[in-house]
Amino acid sequence: MAVPQIVSALDDVDRRILAILQEDGRIANNALADAVGISASTCLARVRTLRSRGAIRGIYADLDPRWLGMPIQAMISVQLQSDSRAAISKFSAFIAKHHSVLNVYFVSGSYDFLLHVAAADTDDLRSFVVEELSEMPQVAGTETHLIFEHIRGRLAAGPEK
Repeated sequence: MAVPQIVSALDDVDRRILAILQEDGRIANNALADAVGISASTCLARVRTLRSRGAIRGIYADLDPRWLGMPIQAMISVQLQSDSRAAISKFSAFIAKHHSVLNVYFVSGSYDFLLHVAAADTDDLRSFVVEELSEMPQVAGTETHLIFEHIRGRLAAGPEK
């Protein structure tokens, strides 16, 4: 999977749009335009351009797993077998579809993936790690870290001025 190279920088208006959308992805276009100081039609065109260029990957509901009966969260480090390197994209696509998996990160270091998962209880988490994940032939090992608290960060839309 190739990583796209971003060659064109965002201007100050784009950065303000992104910062506001990050705080409230459901803001009405007119309110966004007013906050940024541009016309509604210009704002709409800029948001569409930011989406088409990939700067805005999506706007979605951030669900609290506790409300879905899954109060236990963990980060699971996964190391693949050395002969499974060709299956990296297949593994990530397959594991991302599992109902317990919230996020999949392909990483550097001694492990190949970090999985952010949610579970109903510790037995559910154990079942996923021991009976499902570790049983996969391409998985060489795992390490599980319970998450006690998750605080969402905020990606800066650009350097503070």
